[in-house]
Amino acid sequence: MSTEINALPIYRAKAFDTESDLDLRINPVLITDFLVKFLRDECIRRRGIEKAVLGLSGGVDSAVATYLCTKAFGPKNVTVFRMPYKLSSVESLTHAQAVIDDLGIESRTIDITDMADGYLQMEPDASPTRIGNVCARCRMIVLFDQSAKLRALPIGTGNKTERMFGYFTWHADDAPPINPLGDLYKMQVYQLARHLGVPDAIVDKPPTADLVQGQTDEGDFGITYQKADRILARLLNGYSPAKLIELGFDKNEVQIVVKRVDSTHWKRRLPTVAMISSSAIGEFYLRPVDY
Repeated sequence: MSTEINALPIYRAKAFDTESDLDLRINPVLITDFLVKFLRDECIRRRGIEKAVLGLSGGVDSAVATYLCTKAFGPKNVTVFRMPYKLSSVESLTHAQAVIDDLGIESRTIDITDMADGYLQMEPDASPTRIGNVCARCRMIVLFDQSAKLRALPIGTGNKTERMFGYFTWHADDAPPINPLGDLYKMQVYQLARHLGVPDAIVDKPPTADLVQGQTDEGDFGITYQKADRILARLLNGYSPAKLIELGFDKNEVQIVVKRVDSTHWKRRLPTVAMISSSAIGEFYLRPVDY
């Protein structure tokens, strides 16, 4: 009797592809259906609110959120606000209008220049970052006030990449109680945008905070969204920075992503409360619904 073992054939794994976007691919049909149901469940069933308000910047994230809300609540129950500052580009207003026209939704333009400058005129040395934060918080004041006026719920538009990078203003961009895009990487938002029919002019343009002419998100990061998402997705799936570098990712780019994530953890949490009792809200005590 032969003692030879008939082993299964050995297949060599392909070399790790640092340029693969396979981990970032989504089924846009299923995701759209899920997010529409999510919006209806969170707004209508849980809160009894059938209307939504959004800040429409002219960028891809707010456009995608607006298309989803229109599917969830209907055009008559969605109101968007264009809230330009004196430094905002005309192109942003034009792109926002393209979404408004395509969906047939209610809209209003509220210029926040006087509102923001009421404070900023007393701070002549304010940096672009500070100006941006002031504008973001002014916009959120408008959005929440209009939500009270219209009996509608403010809807967030921040994507997962921005949130993991801390690329938002605390208690501003990330303040709305409902966010359909918060677990989608930027590259996945683009996939959803194509599926939903967001105008090409919006999808194809470089993402920008629209504060300084020529400023872009990727210029601020020092890395493109595509490269960042490839690293970020694997980092959040358990790969260590050292392993990512070993697999072929650029060391400097890995460090950019890791530094962004590590240095902004506090922005993804509610205020840290000093625990005095065994019923500190959100720190120790959780009602069943909070788990």
